[in-house]
Amino acid sequence: MSTAAGSFEPIADIGSWRDHPQNRWSFQNIRQIIPTSPLNAAGNNAGRDNWNTVELPELFAASDTEWSDTTNFSDLLLRAHCDGILVLHRGIPAGRWIAPWFSAESPHILFSVSKSLTGLLTGILVGNGVLDPTLPVGHYIAGLRDCVYGQCALRHLLDMTVALDFEEEYVDPQSEYVRYRIATGWNPVNQRNPGPGLEEFLKTMQATGENHGERFLYRSPNSDMLGLVIEETAGIPFAQAFSELLWQPMGAHTDGYVTLDHHGLARAAGGICVTLADLARVGQLMLHRGAACGCQVVAESWVEDTWSAGSRDAWLRGNYSHKLPHGRYRNQWYQSGDEDRCLHARGIHGQLLYINPAREVVIARVSSQPDPLDDAITAEVLAACGQIARSLGERA
Repeated sequence: MSTAAGSFEPIADIGSWRDHPQNRWSFQNIRQIIPTSPLNAAGNNAGRDNWNTVELPELFAASDTEWSDTTNFSDLLLRAHCDGILVLHRGIPAGRWIAPWFSAESPHILFSVSKSLTGLLTGILVGNGVLDPTLPVGHYIAGLRDCVYGQCALRHLLDMTVALDFEEEYVDPQSEYVRYRIATGWNPVNQRNPGPGLEEFLKTMQATGENHGERFLYRSPNSDMLGLVIEETAGIPFAQAFSELLWQPMGAHTDGYVTLDHHGLARAAGGICVTLADLARVGQLMLHRGAACGCQVVAESWVEDTWSAGSRDAWLRGNYSHKLPHGRYRNQWYQSGDEDRCLHARGIHGQLLYINPAREVVIARVSSQPDPLDDAITAEVLAACGQIARSLGERA
């Protein structure tokens, strides 16, 4: 197995692509394993980035001890199985670190960071008058009126407050999550009888018996349902809507792609794959309140709502409050609840987009961690991001 950037032989398949160390290759070569649809970038922006950056460990070596007494940032990058990290300060690269096995020009799967991008696309459609967050999902898709999603509002999908009876058990081979992944096209299927696709699976989901809107429950199918609503209301495939309404107007440099189930439905909750640099551009879009390339891509009111709204009570009653004790969740984004009002998107296996408005810092990170969830490492990385942002703010 070569260690040159991007030159791993194709060693993963549909049954092993999330396993380590195969995931170092597969997370930047998803389209060789799973059907995908392109997310087309703007033609006039296409090409390589000419971002000349210093090495990140060198840039922040002097401040390592300010955020941790036991390790330095270089060690953390290795322990966290980081593939690449890019830091922007006031829109200018302040540092970049790329692992030997990673190609920065290759789209990398974002896992649940995809949810936050899907939230932005929803915001664009709300701003265009196509969607109303207060209306029930059944208003937009009549065939769902009799399932758990029929009477929940679009707002409940956006804020993960659907009373959905479903557990995110990533590693239990007997869990309902395995059937869900088969429906998404992420796990092996019986070729003679592939079973239901993602849309049909979503129709089978059950309610907890609670009221929608009362409690934050992190459930990935909610974001896939959001993607289905986008397709139905926009009247075009998710990938086309994403390309035309978000990816091209914000000035993405490189085509991305999104995974599809075996019926061709996009995996809006986790299947978006983009380059590290374009992920950072999404952060800049949020930092600039939805504006990019001289135009308002996402309504400023939607972005401000994402920064500042959301139910604190629902968060505290939910299943993630221990991860962010002062946080909230809004429009598929996490509010950290710290003094800098930081916002972030996160995905399994170590994906992260961190935005610090007070310090004007964006940090994009893609990784191939062996474990889907590692709360200790995530907390450490977020603490390091905070110190990086403070260090840059002090140097400005």
